[in-house]
Amino acid sequence: MPAESTDNDAKLAEKPIWVLTGPTAAGKSDFALQLAESEQLEIVSMDSMAVYRQMDIGTAKPAAEACARVPHHLIDVVGPEEEFDTNLWCSAASAAVAEIRARGRQPLFVGGTPLYLMAFFKGMMQGPAAVPGLRERLHEEETANPGCLYQRLETVDPQAAQRIHRNDHKRQVRALEYFEITGQAISEKRQQFESDEWRVPCRIAAIRRDREELKERVKARTIAMLEAGLLKEVAAIDTTCGFSQTAGAAIGYAECLHHLRIGYKDQEELRNRIRRNTHRLIRRQTTWLRRIPGVQWFDPTASVAKLSQRFKAES
Repeated sequence: MPAESTDNDAKLAEKPIWVLTGPTAAGKSDFALQLAESEQLEIVSMDSMAVYRQMDIGTAKPAAEACARVPHHLIDVVGPEEEFDTNLWCSAASAAVAEIRARGRQPLFVGGTPLYLMAFFKGMMQGPAAVPGLRERLHEEETANPGCLYQRLETVDPQAAQRIHRNDHKRQVRALEYFEITGQAISEKRQQFESDEWRVPCRIAAIRRDREELKERVKARTIAMLEAGLLKEVAAIDTTCGFSQTAGAAIGYAECLHHLRIGYKDQEELRNRIRRNTHRLIRRQTTWLRRIPGVQWFDPTASVAKLSQRFKAES
């Protein structure tokens, strides 16, 4: 069911919110910065890992110069040792929109986390009441037999397994918890995500790039992140505050943690692991976005002015 109405709903419904999305490495940030400057918008990050402080290189956060040009929200919200979920992000996003509009400006949501997009604009799915001890038991099973939860999820809910990363034990536990309590796959209960109804009015544009082009961009991005010191960044966090389960499952960080603690054969294998998992993420993101009604796909060679006109034509 959609989330219950809040006091912010009336303000959120004032004007359709512009959303710029697309898969990882598609070039959203540069496009968003130009669009936000030209239309006097403020960017609300829709990135599930940019919320973590200190996780800068691997999340490709906007540089200080970009933040000085355009205000950015929902970046560096919590420490990497903290858990941060979709409900918390939706609450923070509602507060950001209210704050932006109170100053007479409008938000531009930017990011490649489809679950955040769907949960905010369509509403969170309400789950069953928790069963005491079940979540703890599932975590214990994963600790005793790493990988068992993902294997089980592939059997009972293959659609959810396609969406959830192998290292994202938190979401695996939630999906399996739902299945054990209800006897149904959580994928079958995401019906509000398939409907044409929106709790919060929005206009969504997504960048489309050729698969081979994305591969080259991911390759260059991975090399650049490692050369910029991603391993050192991960080691510094790991030896100080540490990572929460969610933060530690981020692509780039999960592989670097494994390399630091156990070790891949060499740096080339580390790069290849990051690239492979990034491509898997891109496939999941693209699948999600293609299922969202009303998404307008555009070529990255299109002008910002043309994209702006498209948004305005529908608003």
